[in-house]
Amino acid sequence: MTPDEIRRIEHEMADPRLPLDPDVTVEPRPYPHPLTLIRSNADLLPAIAVGGVLGSLARWGLSEALPHDPGEFPWATWIANVSGALLLGLLMAFVLDVWAHHRYTRPFVGVGILGGYTTFSTWMLDVRSTDQAGVPGVALLYLGSTLVAGLIAVAAGLAVGRLVIDARRDDAS
Repeated sequence: MTPDEIRRIEHEMADPRLPLDPDVTVEPRPYPHPLTLIRSNADLLPAIAVGGVLGSLARWGLSEALPHDPGEFPWATWIANVSGALLLGLLMAFVLDVWAHHRYTRPFVGVGILGGYTTFSTWMLDVRSTDQAGVPGVALLYLGSTLVAGLIAVAAGLAVGRLVIDARRDDAS
């Protein structure tokens, strides 16, 4: 290659208008106007709201059943977050494989019910109040166990959901 060819190639590579992959052509699409997005999804808002009320009431009931003082392990919040993570994993398996064509399932159950039921803001508030009550060990245990158990619960929910779906498919065939 001559120095002129190298300069030409470098210049072409520096031009942001050139495609990154010459084998692929992508037509630029304008972003939809926010009002268009709102109008096309406005029917989901009542489903999310009703689900959120139901999930929040369930969490409130759990916190009433298992109250705690600031220095104690907050079992109600821990149970809500970990069981909510398990249910979210289970839900996603079914939403992706079985209920994909149901428009309201994920917004109602996932965003609404499970979004209202789980409470990661209260998780942080409980960590802070437990630490300020002079029990930093309990605060750290609560912080770490919620995170680890929640991640395991999501994976378990997803795995169980897939096992159930596969078993149902095997029975149907």
